[in-house]
Amino acid sequence: MQEALRYLNSTEDAARAYAFGALCRMDSLEIDHLTAALTDPSPLVRRRALLAIPDRWGGDFDAEIDLPSRLRDTDASILEVACYVAGECDPTTEAILDRLEDIAQHHDEDLCRESAVAALGSLGQQRSAPIVVRACSDRPTIRRRAVLPLVAFDGPEVDKMLRELTKDTDWQVRQAAEELLSIE
Repeated sequence: MQEALRYLNSTEDAARAYAFGALCRMDSLEIDHLTAALTDPSPLVRRRALLAIPDRWGGDFDAEIDLPSRLRDTDASILEVACYVAGECDPTTEAILDRLEDIAQHHDEDLCRESAVAALGSLGQQRSAPIVVRACSDRPTIRRRAVLPLVAFDGPEVDKMLRELTKDTDWQVRQAAEELLSIE
């Protein structure tokens, strides 16, 4: 463990990321290690830290983790993972829902919009239903990620969208919509 702790302060990004991963595997990760890694200048380290949250902390968020700030990362690959973590951990706060909804509707990167839509479906807050429904009209990759989260929501707009998606040009979207309609 001492070796891993020593490498947390390395000047090499990969060494810090590996050290963080080693602490996770040894179940020796402390909150101060996580908070330092979440603000590390390296995307590699920040990604590793974010991915540790669901397994280590689940939905038991401490204010020190500050997931809303992670949902503002300027690196799209980190933002995508932060959206995933928000959906996995169910930290349903207004700030997190607001940010996920904004990403799902406005982010330039498809992968970020996809991940935000999936997280909104996982969280299942009815207020997010219109955003997930709108995402079903986005690009094919986003429609594929948006159709399944519809199952978390109720309402005529959801039912209407599912029926429309059975005629989608993308076969994966059609198939998912047909399957969801068959289980209702």
